[in-house]
Amino acid sequence: MKSYPDHYIDGRWVASDGGRTYQVIDPSTEQPVTEITLGSPADADRAVTAARRAFETWSQSTVADRQALLGRIIEEYKKRLPDLAKAMSQEMGAPMGLATAAQAPTGLGHFAATLKALSEFKFEEQVGRAKVVHEPLGVVAMITPWNWPLNQICAKVAPALAAGDTMVLKPSEEAPSCAIILAEIMDAAGVPPGVFNLVNGDGPGVGATLSAHPDVDMVSFTGSTRAGIAVAQAAAATVKRVHQELGGKAANLVLQGADLAAVLPGTVTGVLANSGQSCIAPTRLLVHQSQVTEATQFIKGMMEQTPVGDPAKLGQHIGPVVNKAQFDKIQGLIQSAIEEGATLVTGGVGRPDGRDVGYYIRPTLFADVRPDMRIAQEEVFGPVATITSYADEAEAVRIANDTPYGLSATISGDPARAAEVAPKLRAGLVTINSWSPDIAAPFGGYKQSGNGRENGRYGLTDFMEVKTVVGLPA
Repeated sequence: MKSYPDHYIDGRWVASDGGRTYQVIDPSTEQPVTEITLGSPADADRAVTAARRAFETWSQSTVADRQALLGRIIEEYKKRLPDLAKAMSQEMGAPMGLATAAQAPTGLGHFAATLKALSEFKFEEQVGRAKVVHEPLGVVAMITPWNWPLNQICAKVAPALAAGDTMVLKPSEEAPSCAIILAEIMDAAGVPPGVFNLVNGDGPGVGATLSAHPDVDMVSFTGSTRAGIAVAQAAAATVKRVHQELGGKAANLVLQGADLAAVLPGTVTGVLANSGQSCIAPTRLLVHQSQVTEATQFIKGMMEQTPVGDPAKLGQHIGPVVNKAQFDKIQGLIQSAIEEGATLVTGGVGRPDGRDVGYYIRPTLFADVRPDMRIAQEEVFGPVATITSYADEAEAVRIANDTPYGLSATISGDPARAAEVAPKLRAGLVTINSWSPDIAAPFGGYKQSGNGRENGRYGLTDFMEVKTVVGLPA
């Protein structure tokens, strides 16, 4: 079992002040795989102090300095790709194929996209008689989840570094090793002491302390809407900026007359990839009543042809979900759909055949799902899809928007027709015949899916302050 007892604060690995040991469970075996120390409020305070001190100098660094640092991080990151992939596979259950091809490289992609955005960014502009400038924001607390851990970490760390900010990262305690390896990457790349700090911990301990800390200027949080509300409430007393990417319940609006065999594989895959543990998974399929039977059979085939297997092995299978709490939640939602009258097409409660250990979920499809059912309203975060029929496009759009979330939506069908429907969907991301975002384009949600944007130029802007200067000499 790997052991990482220390936190990375002010350029050094240091022992915790009052923390407690925590064991990370391998979701495929239900056995401990990593041991960390959950930090204390004192650890969080020490990290904030280091970040505040480092901000005085790092905020004055040049764009060239930051570009050079990002370049060094990219080179060090490349060396650790296999280690990062293995860590995520063991701790959150991503199969090695997915971890190697997507989970690990996505963080590298954020650093590369941020370096490009920084190279093109206009820090000053003339607006009437005023000069408007973008400046470093300050100390940023970052609280990140376990489902795409490096993606969410690097989408915050890269733009914060590029903006001239300093930071304290609290990664998920369910998948901490990749963040620890990232700290080693930062150290090897020569990030100045105090600019990047890592404190392992849980939400009530380290997360709450960072959110309420008077010397933190911004909290950037990715996670559930429930936890995001708690972060915002804790931050309110100090009127700090709160940047959030929260839950989702994406619809997949299948346009009437769509060539199902052509368009569904590229969108339904989003329900299965990463075992459904993606906030933009398009799980709510809305299908015209004339194609429901055909669509149901097609998606049933996709679900039944998706193997479930050991994440340590290469292959096209999906792995377990991250932990017992998630397993139990998904099982409960599947059972609720059965009890509320949805038609179970394939899958269902219990582990897949031959799996007696591990938090494995059977790829599951429900038909005849009403919009008011729990399975249609609550974020499942597992390989579970639902089919709801609609009579016309207006009804489809209404059902798609009938959710407190607005992170993403998907349209399956003719792209020209989809382009006319996309503006009607209340979501920050709309994908057509696919489900993935563009790493250089802004990412964030409407409604209870959060506020602020990440990625590229828009992400860089969100980690800066804007100053107006009037009366400068001509």
